[in-house]
Amino acid sequence: MSFLANTPEPPYYAVIFSSIKGKYDEEYENTAERMMLLASGQPGFLGVESVREENGRGITVSYWDSMDAIKRWKDHTDHQTAKQKGRSTWYESYAVRITKAESQRVFAPKGAEG
Repeated sequence: MSFLANTPEPPYYAVIFSSIKGKYDEEYENTAERMMLLASGQPGFLGVESVREENGRGITVSYWDSMDAIKRWKDHTDHQTAKQKGRSTWYESYAVRITKAESQRVFAPKGAEG
């Protein structure tokens, strides 16, 4: 899988999740992986890009075709449970921002994926 999400021509939406992680544990890693798999199967999901520094600071950007798709994911029962655990245990702080992508420019020469 390429690091750069293969998004369609705009418009589409981006959910930007910036976080500072506190406690690291196996449950977090398993839950994060499960949420990625679950989100990728949701109607309207377009892709995701995510990075985390060793100091716990990270950012994940997920791409969606509509605000309705974002709301369905936000309200998904498993996602709600993971968010609750994130607030109570895993994150020191986080911010969620939603924006509409109006244009895009992508540079990705052949063989330069990753």
